Amino acid sequence: MPKPRCSQVSLASTPYYHCVSRCVRRAFLCGEDSATARSFEHRQQWIEDKLYFLSGIFSIDLCAYAVMSNHYHVVLFVDQPRATEWSVDEVIRR
Repeated sequence: MPKPRCSQVSLASTPYYHCVSRCVRRAFLCGEDSATARSFEHRQQWIEDKLYFLSGIFSIDLCAYAVMSNHYHVVLFVDQPRATEWSVDEVIRR
C-alpha cells in the first residue's frame, strides 16, 4: 500500500534518496526493442538533459543516475539549507 510522501521522506534521517521510475506495459524507454527492431536510444540523452535541467531549478542535487532500457534510477541529495535561503519570490520563479 502506498505511503504519503510526508512519511517517506525524512531529511532528519538522511538527505539522500534512491528513486526509480519504470515504463508500463513493457514499453521501451531507451535501447532497442527486440520485438519491433526499433531503436529508442536517442531518448537517453533527452532524459539526461532533463535530469540536469531539473536539478538546476530545484534544491536537489543529482548524485548518480542510470538510464536502462525500460526504467531509470537516480540518487538525489535534498539540499535543505539552500532551499531555506530562497525567498517566496525565488520559489515562485523556480
